Amino acid sequence: MMFIKSSAYEKSGKISFRPKSSFKFLSIFFLIISVFLALQIACSPKPEPADLVITGAKIYTVNPAQPWAQAVAVRGERIVFVGTSRQVKKFVGPSTRVIRAGGRLLLPGFQDSHVHFVSGSLNLNRVDLAGTRNVEEIQARIRQFVAEHPDLPWVQGRGWMYSAFPGDMPHKKFLDEVVPDRPAIMRCADGHTSWVNSLALALAGINRHTPDPPDGKIVRDDNGEPTGALLEGASSLVSRLIPGPTREERLAALRTGLQEAARWGVTCVHGLGGEFGDLELFDRLRQEGALTLRLVVTMWVDEPGPEEKDFEAYEAARQKYNDDWLAVRGVKLMLDGVIDSGTGAMLDPYEKMKGNRGQLFWEPDDYIKAVLELSRRGIQVSTHSIGDLAIRLTLDAYEKALRESGHPELRHKIEHVECVAAADFPRFNNPGIIASFQPLHASPDPVWMAAWIKNVGPEREQRAFPWKSVLKAGGHLAFGSDWPVVTLNPWPGLQTAVTRQDWEGHPPGGWIPGEKLSLEEAIYAYTLGGAYALNEENRRGSIEPGKLADLILLSQNVFEIPANQIRHTHSVLTVVGGRIIHQVKK
Repeated sequence: MMFIKSSAYEKSGKISFRPKSSFKFLSIFFLIISVFLALQIACSPKPEPADLVITGAKIYTVNPAQPWAQAVAVRGERIVFVGTSRQVKKFVGPSTRVIRAGGRLLLPGFQDSHVHFVSGSLNLNRVDLAGTRNVEEIQARIRQFVAEHPDLPWVQGRGWMYSAFPGDMPHKKFLDEVVPDRPAIMRCADGHTSWVNSLALALAGINRHTPDPPDGKIVRDDNGEPTGALLEGASSLVSRLIPGPTREERLAALRTGLQEAARWGVTCVHGLGGEFGDLELFDRLRQEGALTLRLVVTMWVDEPGPEEKDFEAYEAARQKYNDDWLAVRGVKLMLDGVIDSGTGAMLDPYEKMKGNRGQLFWEPDDYIKAVLELSRRGIQVSTHSIGDLAIRLTLDAYEKALRESGHPELRHKIEHVECVAAADFPRFNNPGIIASFQPLHASPDPVWMAAWIKNVGPEREQRAFPWKSVLKAGGHLAFGSDWPVVTLNPWPGLQTAVTRQDWEGHPPGGWIPGEKLSLEEAIYAYTLGGAYALNEENRRGSIEPGKLADLILLSQNVFEIPANQIRHTHSVLTVVGGRIIHQVKK
């Protein structure tokens, strides 16, 4: 701005400044600029109309550069705009579908980083024992199912937990009382123990003289008689006798599973067991336009490791299925069992278990060799590692592979990570290592967790399900369910992640409260964290222009309710790839 000295003050020696004609000049200048900008806006082409606009929402984007917004516009399968409800109007055309959210919370679609989608879907039509607290409740559910399905040749179910039974292990007599005339098998929630009745044992030829298989154990009483509990691989002695579901039965189950995912707001899953053999069924659903979930599938590999034929099968499947809806990516390795039954591999013996350290399902050298070869070929590895010994071996193998394989871009996952040795936390500070947790597994409900806590003892308990410790060490979290171990519904898991309490609010302050996460941290692990684990953080996992339009509008705002109410959330609108696949009618 220009100023001149005032002559009225020159004689006094005082100097002052006053504006002169410059004010008029500046006013004209700003008027010209305003007119120019207005003309530029008026003459700029209006953006192509969106196919879908959601407006009037409270959008938590999981994008740190723009955490909150009000509206989103979608064209085709991708997001084209994120901003205010006023700004989004320019994307509305004659054929645009406009959804007014009424102030509801909109999030990116949830990624479930660990599911068994086929078995979870099939399990929807079997005895559901989840949440049962004692033998009486378990028997009541089985008795009702048997009455409703009199023609089934086998009675199957899943969901019981060890602490519901005397001595933390089921007995055939409890199952014989409700299913005396048909073979029955009830799998534990964790999938590592089966409970069978006397008829099933007889059909399998299991008696006091039957040896334990190399990969499992037949639980016996003091007289050597099988009790009906079969650990790990011993379950297959019975399960191999069960006629498998037909192709059409599997398809029907998958359709039900897809509906289950949609109603809870799960838009992408990482399948870690069972899906590879059913790729053709998922492809059929895609061709029908019925695949409403993004599915990333791994191939299962057992000890002693992959052979050339396995690599050929993997590559053939990857070439055929490799897009945003159905993709073969990575392998699954099973390194140990579970802590609840004493089969998770531990550095030190379990409490009061006569020197038992669990077991590794792989020879360490074979496991490391397999991880190195898979990494050398650019294949992601996901390893089931629950005990601190198994986790340490997994870290050893992953670190070596990331250094030597020639594929530093790989991100290998450690699945479950339930009990970490204190010295190993800093090792998670590695962009190529993902800690894949299932928060609901850490529910401190006594029936669910009592056997786990008893087996590890008080010192190791303090490192149980260490989400925050891994995060503080610089680690990367990805959350999931392990369905059908627990429900596919992520909202009970989200509540557990931020409270570490059971549904009655116990224990006060949370179980090992230092491991609780903030709501933002937990949502990240269910969204962008899951995408990062698959090297897809630039394609999905947050609400940003250019990313895939996977969106969920919720029944309640989890940022505005008490944390102990989060589990009651569900999706009222689920959008995958810009397509509405689930909507609750008002």
